[in-house]
Amino acid sequence: MPNAADARPPRPAAPAARNLLLRLAYDGTDFFGWQIQPDRPTIQGILTEAFAKVTGEAVHLHGAGRTDAGVHACSQAASVLLRAPIPCRNLVLALNDHLPESVRVLSAQEVPPEFHARRSARSKTYRYRIFRGKICPPWLARYVFPVPYPLDEGAMILAARGFEGTQDFCSVASTDAASRAAQSAAEKSTVRTLFSSTLQREGEELVYAVEGSGFLHHMVRNIVGTLIEVGRGNIAADGIAAILAARDRSAAGPTAPARGLHLVCVRYPQIDEEPQPPPIAERVGRIG
Repeated sequence: MPNAADARPPRPAAPAARNLLLRLAYDGTDFFGWQIQPDRPTIQGILTEAFAKVTGEAVHLHGAGRTDAGVHACSQAASVLLRAPIPCRNLVLALNDHLPESVRVLSAQEVPPEFHARRSARSKTYRYRIFRGKICPPWLARYVFPVPYPLDEGAMILAARGFEGTQDFCSVASTDAASRAAQSAAEKSTVRTLFSSTLQREGEELVYAVEGSGFLHHMVRNIVGTLIEVGRGNIAADGIAAILAARDRSAAGPTAPARGLHLVCVRYPQIDEEPQPPPIAERVGRIG
């Protein structure tokens, strides 16, 4: 005689997890960077909480990069595995309903299973904004570094080009990153490739724009601090090669404040992405 349990219909299989690419924008002023930290507000932390509220799932978000405390993002990227069958457009709306206004999910789309926000990235672009006016407007203060004293901007523009190419950037890495590289150079290489490194005037701002295959901790902010020292006449405009060759953090300039730094874009040429709104970084000074 058949067992009653055998007559029960089989349980439906759990839905397969989708791999999603998220595009995010945030004002990093009130956050302790991207990565989750105990008892501190972080971008990854509040996004994880929002996913739990919307889907009931404990997800793990992989960011394209770990922006530091106070650093902003205009189109940060993150990937996440999700079983909930919520359509991507609805997911964006639902997540934003559970996030502070300083953090927005711009888009979500399904991507191949092998996609990973950090490992699949082909390049990242940052912008650093230096305000050159005598008085920085309060609505810009969270997004720019005010430098009202005289600078040789022509020398700075020339020096910025010296960082282009595949080079050892140990001299502009944070001290802890440099020491790790010295201990295990094979695993912690400080060699990176910068495809472009430019400085130009935009109204009352000097804007440093850099695109590279990857960046070391504090690398962009240390480059900006070095360029400011060039502008002040403390470092020669043609001295960048010597600074990098020294492989010594003390050879370069100080670390510029986090508030002027914006992660503008993470590029994935292999992914056919949905149309994005214009980069917020290029509008924040006009709407802030």
